[in-house]
Amino acid sequence: MKTPLILIAMLPLAGCISFGAKPPPTLLTLTSASSVPVGQNQDSATAKSITIQVPVVPQSLATARVPVQATPTSIAYVTDAQWAEPPARLFSRLVSDTVAARTGLVVLSTAQSIGDPGGLLGGELRSFGLDATTREAVVTFDASLTRVGKTTVEKRRFEARVPVSAIDAPSAAAGINQAANQVATEVADWIGR
Repeated sequence: MKTPLILIAMLPLAGCISFGAKPPPTLLTLTSASSVPVGQNQDSATAKSITIQVPVVPQSLATARVPVQATPTSIAYVTDAQWAEPPARLFSRLVSDTVAARTGLVVLSTAQSIGDPGGLLGGELRSFGLDATTREAVVTFDASLTRVGKTTVEKRRFEARVPVSAIDAPSAAAGINQAANQVATEVADWIGR
């Protein structure tokens, strides 16, 4: 008799149990300012190719949350802001689209590059969030490039800062998207020279 009463008493609690954080109302993503036109053929037999690796990231960026550099030694996260996928993959895809559109290089996936070794772009995405002290979106990418036919590695740091009106999800999305596109354009121009 006690067991059914206990189960009946626990029934209202079942609706209160949650095994994960409540997702935000929308997820953030990046939109490329440059892209290859639909239907345009690309052939690595007639053009140089490059493989763009997903950059490595510090632990603060190995999450779907949007980091805010609150002080030089502390990081917080934007309330109700979450990326649709890991920032490193979003940034890599944005750079790939921009490089393909601006340079004429054929951008290959890591799997495709096995049969066609061309150039290689890798690096570390060091910043991809907001700076609360300066109220800016900040994207910093330390790139490493091995050009087609070369064995040496070139390195260069790229950074873009875009003012934001507030430390919130809409401002983060717009500011980081603009800063990421600026960095991607600079990377493409560097690769294309």
